[in-house]
Amino acid sequence: MRAAAASLTAAASASAKAGCDPAALHAVLVKTSSSSRAAYNLLLSRYPPPLSLPLLSRLPFTPNAASLTSSLASVSSSSPSSALPLLRRLLGASPSLLADGPLSSLLRSMPPSAAPCVHALSVKVALSSSPFSASCLVTLYSRSRSPDAALHLFDEIPVTQRDHVCYSSTIVGLAQNGRFEESLSVFVKMRSNEVCSTMYALSGALRAAAGLAALEQACEIHAHAVVIGLDRNVAVGTALVDAYGKAGVVDDAHNLFEELGGARNLITWNAVLAAHAQQGDVEAVARLFHKMEELGFVPDGLTFLALLTACSNAGAATKAEFWLDEMQSKYKVRPGLEHYTSVVGAMARVGCLEDAESIARTMPCKPDAAVWRTLLTGCVVHRKVDMARVMGQRLLEIDPNDDSAYVMLANVYSAAGRTDEVAGAWITMRDRGVRKEGGRSWIEVRGKVHVFVANERRHEQLLDIYDKLDDLVKEVEKLGYKEADKGLQHHSERLALAYGLVSGAVPSGKMLRIVKNLRICAHCHEFFKYASMVIDRVIVVRDVNRYHTIKQGVCSCRDYW
Repeated sequence: MRAAAASLTAAASASAKAGCDPAALHAVLVKTSSSSRAAYNLLLSRYPPPLSLPLLSRLPFTPNAASLTSSLASVSSSSPSSALPLLRRLLGASPSLLADGPLSSLLRSMPPSAAPCVHALSVKVALSSSPFSASCLVTLYSRSRSPDAALHLFDEIPVTQRDHVCYSSTIVGLAQNGRFEESLSVFVKMRSNEVCSTMYALSGALRAAAGLAALEQACEIHAHAVVIGLDRNVAVGTALVDAYGKAGVVDDAHNLFEELGGARNLITWNAVLAAHAQQGDVEAVARLFHKMEELGFVPDGLTFLALLTACSNAGAATKAEFWLDEMQSKYKVRPGLEHYTSVVGAMARVGCLEDAESIARTMPCKPDAAVWRTLLTGCVVHRKVDMARVMGQRLLEIDPNDDSAYVMLANVYSAAGRTDEVAGAWITMRDRGVRKEGGRSWIEVRGKVHVFVANERRHEQLLDIYDKLDDLVKEVEKLGYKEADKGLQHHSERLALAYGLVSGAVPSGKMLRIVKNLRICAHCHEFFKYASMVIDRVIVVRDVNRYHTIKQGVCSCRDYW
């Protein structure tokens, strides 16, 4: 123990003398004739491979797993393709590294692209299902965007051997890859098997709940975090702010943000800014931005993305241009494609389509499909048919399989009475083999997510749902709503709304929350405005574009989405 403490003290002393310069650190070690393992391991990790590898063979002591891991980390960060040959070399020279612990340390340093090869190696030495090595492999597969492989590997670990690291790495990895339902499922398994929760598991599960906008799930995880005393942990707290914000419960997100107090970091600030930005609350976002500055936080690209997103959702084109200029001239933050897309969105929203197109054509980064889709949406809303055709062509040049482009073009042609062009859009879509993505809507009731498709035929309360929807249609028609097409009556979002009312899980006066995988159609949007008056409740719909908070016949999107 004393030797280890002395080694750490020597490493700290040498690092302090050398600052962050590895060459200076090396000079200090040579000058003082130090043989500190910790100091040399630090040096190995900081040197580039051409210097790290020769040093590895000239250490004043026999290299151990930590030394080799440090060298491998250096190689992985600067030359990923060289990492696997080095790993083979290290294992050949030191067979003792094939033990579970040392091998796990080495695996953590490998680049994601090496996951299959590393997995094969671990199978060969019979360590692929051990908790240590398997957890590292799960992380590698997750980082390499192979969630199926990560989940398969997790399933192969015997249940009795799965520890908190196995569960945490799988929960986080699945959430990072957008496999939200499976991430939450693994979290439930972890709790049912009475494995202790970590801040990583909680943060990963909350990220999954945020991706699904599953408020009840987020609340349950929040309650669990309170019970085990991790709710004030900054990582968990930030994930809670994000989850509540993405569920549209901005007041709760803001209250949690305030409760974190001095523990808040820049990521926490960005999370609360994003929560307000989704609602288009430009004033709240700007106010928080200035408060953040006063407290000494330096804004980054995500901070400005929140500001510009708020401007886009509110149609504050002038403010969007202001913040785009400020982030470059005053804060020296280089805007990315997503920043310019938000400015284009703000301009398109208020009908400044020519100015929006000018920005798209002159910005320093090449416009992607999202930019042209944003412009096409603006053309559809403002019925600029000829310009819509051009924007649609540009979008389809980038992504010929974008079903939304054909649908929007058909809609704008239809509104202009150009029936031949409507037919042309559908024919082109058919000839290219593009299929319109099926609409799905879901509502969370008593912790369970109920998913609906148009003309649903499988739900256990199907008859009650249709009866309720028919009654609702009759009531909204009394207020002046006119259905353009009877085929619209059983769209998925309407069925989800009817089930929310039938289930009785949402008490009178409470908010009804629905999530949809596509853009809510104009007819259903109008229907929901009337329905909010009939049922006297706030209806929140999160579609692929934004949040719609509908109250007494008025939507927060102001009929632009």
